[in-house]
Amino acid sequence: MDRIEIKDLVCYCHHGVLKEENVLGQKFLVSASLFMDTRKAGIDDALQFSVDYADVAHTIDELMKENKYHLIEAVAERIAREILLKYKPLHSVEVTIKKPWAPIMLPLDTVSVTIKREWTEVYVGVGSNIGNRRKYIDDAFAGIRNNRLCKEAYMSTIIETEPYGYTEQDNFLNGVICFKTLYSPQELLKFLQTLEESGDRTREIHWGPRTIDLDILFYGNLVLQTEDLIIPHKEVQLRRFVLEPMDEVAPFLVHPVFDKTISQLFKEWKKENE
Repeated sequence: MDRIEIKDLVCYCHHGVLKEENVLGQKFLVSASLFMDTRKAGIDDALQFSVDYADVAHTIDELMKENKYHLIEAVAERIAREILLKYKPLHSVEVTIKKPWAPIMLPLDTVSVTIKREWTEVYVGVGSNIGNRRKYIDDAFAGIRNNRLCKEAYMSTIIETEPYGYTEQDNFLNGVICFKTLYSPQELLKFLQTLEESGDRTREIHWGPRTIDLDILFYGNLVLQTEDLIIPHKEVQLRRFVLEPMDEVAPFLVHPVFDKTISQLFKEWKKENE
């Protein structure tokens, strides 16, 4: 990935835990590494295919002065997020904020924080078997498309499948939604749960009937296991209602645990189950 660098932009503003820092203000130095594909801009010699670093620098300066924060971590988070939202060609950004001569009663040069944030491609399984099933799915899809921290959302063909696990219930409509997001995995989980709640989702029976079900299947190449979240979803390879729509939208996606493509996993599933 190519990189455009803005180094040590000087901003005078009012961030800090101490009251004096908020009132008197001080100098900060901000650097930003902008990651994107610059090939077309370089070949065509056209700014429209790149990012105007002068405009980015002014945006950073405005964001630094717009609010007062206690922590430079909070300032860095705001800058990284707003830059990625404003400048569409960017894939990721690394932001460093330096605080020269921080008031810690000891001699030092600077204190700084560096963060990197990026758009991550995710795949979410969607299912419904109560009420107006298609409307619940479409409403969840709209909720994702209308969220500013998600972009480029598209959905697979919706298929009808028999229930999995608890079989004494109606057939499901299932599919996969793919999009890019700035949410962390835990933030994404909470966002999807709010969409489920807005769709009248209840959790009374494991694998039971539901108006809407949204499961994180893949989050980039991440492998994660916590108390409330496992990525990739641990049963991707076992479920036709996941593999079939995934094979439609991302047949060559490699499962980061099994090191096999979705197409390979689906072929193996069909060989064992058909």
